[in-house]
Amino acid sequence: MPHIALVSARAALPLDEDMPPLVDALQRLGAKVSTPTWDATDVDWSRFDLALLRSTWDYVERIDEFLEWARACARQTYLCNGSDVVAWNTDKHYLGDLHAAGVAVVPTRFVDPGDDAATALATFLLGGAGSLSAGAPLDFGQFVVKPSIGAGSRDAARYRRGEHERALAHLRRLVETEGRSAMLQPYLSTVDTAGETALIYLGGEPSHAVRKGPLLRLDEALVAGLFAPEEIRPREPEPDERRLAAAACAAIPFERLLYARVDMVRDELGAPVVLELELTEPSLFFAHAPGSADRLAQSALSRIK
Repeated sequence: MPHIALVSARAALPLDEDMPPLVDALQRLGAKVSTPTWDATDVDWSRFDLALLRSTWDYVERIDEFLEWARACARQTYLCNGSDVVAWNTDKHYLGDLHAAGVAVVPTRFVDPGDDAATALATFLLGGAGSLSAGAPLDFGQFVVKPSIGAGSRDAARYRRGEHERALAHLRRLVETEGRSAMLQPYLSTVDTAGETALIYLGGEPSHAVRKGPLLRLDEALVAGLFAPEEIRPREPEPDERRLAAAACAAIPFERLLYARVDMVRDELGAPVVLELELTEPSLFFAHAPGSADRLAQSALSRIK
């Protein structure tokens, strides 16, 4: 009987809607399932045949500790997705790798510790999104400030172009006070009507997709919990979204991913662009795709065999 660890976090375990159906699917296939937290000090990870990252949603504030744990866990058992994937995917600088590979991504300017936040924001607002753009000056009325290592929309906020001082205070706190890398992105207004398309891959194959409603609203406080509440419903992705998701997955510099989620929005010209890749602890929305938990369970167990 294979023993599978579905790895979570203390605060996330009761909130992870994908956990119960995945536990059931694995148990129906004859596996023993445990749900340890990644930072538990009394867990012997070598006793598991496979550790599957599920909802380790508190890693953001403890990123170095989490990456160290992932490397240690991967030395003791089969970690999915692997520790190299985790290190690459938890920092959204990976958007630069996608852009370099010719994958369309949301125009982005990174602001790193040591950079002058005021200069970076001023340049951005003048239309220069930085290296991750098509090259033409950007024209946008609203924009987003968020950390490059973040999850659940925590510490992300949407601003009007005229709210320069509020946005700068946010950016300075992230970069200068807390020593974190941050991102500046135009807010693509198509999100308000079309939402996001999240296309989920299981075992390397496209499985299903959902529509995610807009998350960041003007003048709202920053997310206080592990994640912002989401409006989710099934969606059939368009052919251009399928092509973009496939290109993004092909550009990932790692193979044999057990799962992947490609989150896409449409730019002001209507073309899909990648907002982010979720390869570490994504919600997979099993409730909106009958049979999807079984597909992931089968793929996970096939790796052990």
